[in-house]
Amino acid sequence: MRADSRPRTRLGAAALTASALIASACGTSAPAATAGAAKPAAPAVRFAAHAGLAKALRALESSYDGRIGAVAIDLGTGKAVGYRAHGRFPFNSMFKVYACAAVMRKARDTDPGLLDRVVRWKPEEVLENSPETKEYTDTGMTPAQLCRAGITKSDGLAGNMLLRQIGGPAGLTRYFRSLGDGVSRLDRYEPYLTGWAPGEKPDTTTPAAAAGSFSRITTGDALDARDRRRLVGWLRGSLSGTKRIKAGLPPTWTVGDKTGTGGASNFGTANDTAIVWPPGATRPIIMSVLTNRNAKVPHDDKVIADTATELAEALGRLGA
Repeated sequence: MRADSRPRTRLGAAALTASALIASACGTSAPAATAGAAKPAAPAVRFAAHAGLAKALRALESSYDGRIGAVAIDLGTGKAVGYRAHGRFPFNSMFKVYACAAVMRKARDTDPGLLDRVVRWKPEEVLENSPETKEYTDTGMTPAQLCRAGITKSDGLAGNMLLRQIGGPAGLTRYFRSLGDGVSRLDRYEPYLTGWAPGEKPDTTTPAAAAGSFSRITTGDALDARDRRRLVGWLRGSLSGTKRIKAGLPPTWTVGDKTGTGGASNFGTANDTAIVWPPGATRPIIMSVLTNRNAKVPHDDKVIADTATELAEALGRLGA
């Protein structure tokens, strides 16, 4: 079955239930027009309690000496589970997939041709984590090429150039509000947005909000169907997440993801948000796993992989 055809499948009753849960997870049932719009009251119930998941992730947190926030939403059954679903964690490079979606939306709505227009930068703007854009400093790249580099290689300069197309970090925050996400926010460009300490709010999201917005851009109507398929294709081509959510799921499952990593100086923060298809699934699963450690030490990919395994188990997808 072609993965890029699945987001177009008609939603059944169970999937509609999941969509309602996603809207609730973002903190609103209707999109806010601007970043300054009043934030609706958060609903009382968003994710089903799951004792086995909570026990397993508490044990992981203890062994890892850190904090885990995780959600999984099965769009085929409507089942949604979570742990610290509404705790704040830094975006890190995970913001790039949402920035790409915002650029795609702008190209469709108000700026035809934007995706194919060459963007240029100065040599001094190239960041250390810019494996692809540094090779194109003399020629520049189009926003479509920047999307590919930002998602598949987590290219730092690509992320910054995409932000510039939509009004900077504040523009991305406005885009989140247009998706009905009243929680997620971006305040700074790379590399400064990775600066974070527990309790800080700039450049943060929650597992629930990240998953909700991610579902809207990969399976919902936030993007034109052609752009949605293109975006999912880039996610499936990601090179940075092989040891995270993908590593915790059976090798027969299809995974497209976007990672984010803050490093040891930022309390070992590391994230992964993914769209996942078990074999034969007619609708995907959305997973978001965000982590940080309690000290300034390196992140741990295996904790994210193990969390993905527990999420799939809690959804009843791994069998008895």
